Amino acid sequence: MSSQPYFETVKSFADVPITVDGVETSLFLEASEGLVQLFDLLGSGVFGFVQNDIKGNIGGVRTRYQADSFSCSTLENLVRSEVSLDDRHGTGCLIRLTRGLTFLCRALQHMQNDPSVELHVCFKRSYDEVLRQHHTFFVRSLAAVAVRAAPYRRDFYSRISQGAPMEKLDAELAKWLSGLDVIVKRLKGFIEGEGYGRV
Repeated sequence: MSSQPYFETVKSFADVPITVDGVETSLFLEASEGLVQLFDLLGSGVFGFVQNDIKGNIGGVRTRYQADSFSCSTLENLVRSEVSLDDRHGTGCLIRLTRGLTFLCRALQHMQNDPSVELHVCFKRSYDEVLRQHHTFFVRSLAAVAVRAAPYRRDFYSRISQGAPMEKLDAELAKWLSGLDVIVKRLKGFIEGEGYGRV
């Protein structure tokens, strides 16, 4: 069994550079792909629709970045580069990706801040705060089922610790979440503040 917590095996959001031009696109995408793998540790089918949405939106942002990596070197510049285009697919994908990342960030923050609460409660709180208002009644019904299918807290911790001591896991998780929180808040402020959309 590995002795590294999950958050040490993927690119950390804490290591994604933020410059005066914004959040570095390529490393942000790498960290986001690591986050998608986290859903696999939640068990089969739990929030599959969110995981698929995040994967699709990572793909959309990556396609835009690969089409013009110079103009899209930061996420903010990627959005600015599409202002004059008829197709702003990269911007739309980034907005939805930011929303999905915010959902997972909040859920894990609830989990870490309140050790007595089971995972399904943490995800329900986060869903209500971040995603609920963007979904139809049908999708909300799917989400309610997915929330109830979340694993027990102890089982999830066991999966993401991968044999490492709990103190090490908590330290790595806190660092990872702190980096993610800074990025999603920054992106939300930029996107909404500049009138590009609503996260």
